[in-house]
Amino acid sequence: MTLRADRRDILRSALAGGAFFLLPRLAAAQTANPSSEGATPFSLDILKDMARALAAEPYKPAKIADPEILDEIDYDAHNQVQFRPEHTLWRDKGSMSPVQPFFPGRYFREPVRIFTLDKGMATEWPFALDLFDIPKGNPARKLTHTKGFAGFRVQDAKSGRDWMAFLGASYWRTEGYSGQFGLSVRGLAMDTAIANGPEEFPLFTRFWLEPAENGDMTAYALLESPRATGAYRITSTRKNGVIQEVTATIFLRGDVERLGIAPLTSMFWFGKHNRSISVDWRPEVHDSDGLEIHTGTGEQIWRPLNDPPRNMANTFMAPGVKGFGLMQRERNFTQYQDDGVFYEKRASAWVEPLGDWGNGSVTLVELRTEDETHDNIVACWQPAEPARAGNRYDLAYRLSWVQDCPVPSGVARFLATRLGAGGMPGQDRPRDVVKVVCDLDNRGLEGLGPTDGVEVMVTSSAGKATKSMAFPVVGQNYWRAAFDLDFSMLPATDDTPIDLRLFVSHKGDAKSETMLLQLFPSQLRHMLANTP
Repeated sequence: MTLRADRRDILRSALAGGAFFLLPRLAAAQTANPSSEGATPFSLDILKDMARALAAEPYKPAKIADPEILDEIDYDAHNQVQFRPEHTLWRDKGSMSPVQPFFPGRYFREPVRIFTLDKGMATEWPFALDLFDIPKGNPARKLTHTKGFAGFRVQDAKSGRDWMAFLGASYWRTEGYSGQFGLSVRGLAMDTAIANGPEEFPLFTRFWLEPAENGDMTAYALLESPRATGAYRITSTRKNGVIQEVTATIFLRGDVERLGIAPLTSMFWFGKHNRSISVDWRPEVHDSDGLEIHTGTGEQIWRPLNDPPRNMANTFMAPGVKGFGLMQRERNFTQYQDDGVFYEKRASAWVEPLGDWGNGSVTLVELRTEDETHDNIVACWQPAEPARAGNRYDLAYRLSWVQDCPVPSGVARFLATRLGAGGMPGQDRPRDVVKVVCDLDNRGLEGLGPTDGVEVMVTSSAGKATKSMAFPVVGQNYWRAAFDLDFSMLPATDDTPIDLRLFVSHKGDAKSETMLLQLFPSQLRHMLANTP
């Protein structure tokens, strides 16, 4: 899955309030607003029946009206289109969250129909050009046969600030705990980064919106693609972040090699452990810095993210998984030095299954990138059983857009990982040996010192780990685990990733989460070659 290089810029601009995207639906001559006339009954069961019926039929993609004109509505043309605020849904309705639609264009072509809900009755919000201010000469004025919007954004009733947006395929984002948009989630991922590709991107083609008096928002969505349909209910509440209860019923009309449930999408370019791959002036650039997994057996796993030399997919067995998420643990501005996008404020996204999802695994996809404009990270849950045509999946999960994992940890957690030349200062450094240094908090290690038998337990798929040690950092309230990794015995042409597994132990008891660190000999050699 390779996203367009300018996708992040387009989304950022849209959510900042400058550009709006709308997609095909009938262009009415009059101002189009929801009306009770023509309202029809709606419920989650009706939506499930709709998805089930569609799955029994051959896929019929929505007709893209005015495709040539949509192609003309590029990034600059989008920026010129302004939604007229007087047409905002639920404007001046107390604490209800107002809603505005996005305008279609080159990057968001498929029609998205929007309905409002009131007491179980659904009314469509029809598309009309006069919902928007469109400058003279802008190609958007020529859209005459469109049949829907590109998506919508949800605003705060008092400040008018965007706090959630659905835009493109089955993607959505929220402002999280800090007011900063960062990573995204999707309704469903299908065949992400498989060898015989390509990836299929299901679409949310219809939405039914039901606001609450307190500002909460429930969105029902119909998902469609050549091999899947789905009925979704997403109830969003803001409390120390954005908390969403997601219910999904998915029907497959075709086989899927890699079915991704509750997929998370983020960006990781470089951090402390792979700083040498970039010449950027900032110390770190990423929306998320690690994948956290809580297994059914109670083990906590931390996997630092990579920008690998080639596209990678790793699978972590997690039957009865308790939760997983793409997390941003580094919260210090000085580690980013970017006062334009504030990476230290980007939310973590945590998926908590509601009920037992059974046998399966958490899959992490990392794509090679050379800058921050690409969303190159995907994490999702993959059922163990093959995803075959005719399968049905009934799932529920809680999605938390927060500062940190909402599940308290009972063991020490890794905070930072750094790499450098191995060996000892003042001595000749051995060839092809790196030092791995991992900082972790002192949870469960309080009162212990450097001579109390705290150890680093390390296993490696290749190379040899030596000179391991664990100790509290003098004058600080955290610990450090360090060891040398000798990979000199590996052929220079062998770039098979080295998988490290490590944790801190005391008297046979694990005192930390388990870190799974993946390193590439080619990147390690590049780093060492540039070491003075």
